[in-house]
Amino acid sequence: MRPHQIIINPDLAVGPDNKQRWNQPAHRRHGFHNAHNLFRRSKMVRSRNVLVLEPASKQLTQQVPELSDFLDHSAFSAFCCLRAGQILMEVAASDFSVTQPHSIQSVTKLHIHIIIGKLLKQGLLSLDAKVSKYLPDIGSGYRDATIQALLDMAVTNDFTEDYDDPNADCYNEEIALGWRLPEQGREEVTLQAFVSSVSGFKPSKDRKEAEYKSANTDVLTLIAAKVSPIPLMIQVEQIADAIGYEGAFHISSSKDGHPAFSGGGCLSARDLARLGLFFVRGGRDLFGQEVGNERFLDDSLIRAAPKLTSPKDWLRYSNQTMTDGHVMGHAGYGGQFLMFNMTTGISCAFLSVLENGSGYDDAYMNKLARVLRLICCNVG
Repeated sequence: MRPHQIIINPDLAVGPDNKQRWNQPAHRRHGFHNAHNLFRRSKMVRSRNVLVLEPASKQLTQQVPELSDFLDHSAFSAFCCLRAGQILMEVAASDFSVTQPHSIQSVTKLHIHIIIGKLLKQGLLSLDAKVSKYLPDIGSGYRDATIQALLDMAVTNDFTEDYDDPNADCYNEEIALGWRLPEQGREEVTLQAFVSSVSGFKPSKDRKEAEYKSANTDVLTLIAAKVSPIPLMIQVEQIADAIGYEGAFHISSSKDGHPAFSGGGCLSARDLARLGLFFVRGGRDLFGQEVGNERFLDDSLIRAAPKLTSPKDWLRYSNQTMTDGHVMGHAGYGGQFLMFNMTTGISCAFLSVLENGSGYDDAYMNKLARVLRLICCNVG
């Protein structure tokens, strides 16, 4: 009997550029538009109740002409701007829609802000405590880091997140996040094993500039899993119910079962903007009950925190959010941004797919953030 042909999964196999097929430039647009179906493993949740949206039909490009450049950009996937229950404007590329799931990458980190805030409110965490208090078996790269330093991207160690370097640690991290397969013959690494392998911790108290490391969020995920009285996916369900998604929230999962909060989320543009409205409501659900930690959120907006690197140094990295003291939100690899303003009540979600070699462009992301800020602060 002739044996069956067997090949390694082509979407998850790594090529010579050290990227799996769905994140290679020629396939990245399809990959980001279908990531929820391409991950090695993922989890999905729907909301019990849906926040209904009514069209308000504002032409934001007339008030903020710079927005047109991004809507016409070849990378553009979808844009949605909400205020309360109104859609101020939404538009999608010809090959996409505002209701189709899209990889949101590091915008997913906002979930850790919510979860850590809840655990602080419950008295289960201390911001000044070292990681070793909660994870005594953690490796040397994180053992002596504080919870606050993790939240602020203020940890110095050997983990590297340089998207231009195909051998940076952030790409190997993707094995632990369930985004790719290891080399033939090697076992998939757990999230616990991956972060424990990081070494080279250097004290960096009172640092002025953030040192962005998605592994920091992975460590916070493990700590949250350790101290939370309920499983993390139940936390995700509660957050989804509070937001009122109309579609599904998808998130990749590590081999040891942890949600990939450092970047594994997938949401439609419309639902991503709904996530922003949750923050605008002060972390309250659709019925006014506090689900997050409003005090922690408010403090994150105004407190001193490390600045992002140039050209985005007008933003601070504060408690797993990006803020300038007026707007808040988070960027995502590949061209994603969620930004909201708790004073004006506006939430803007922008999804796109950069198809250059690295999948990232600092100048593009800086200009995008500034355009979204104009909308969030100035649209009447």
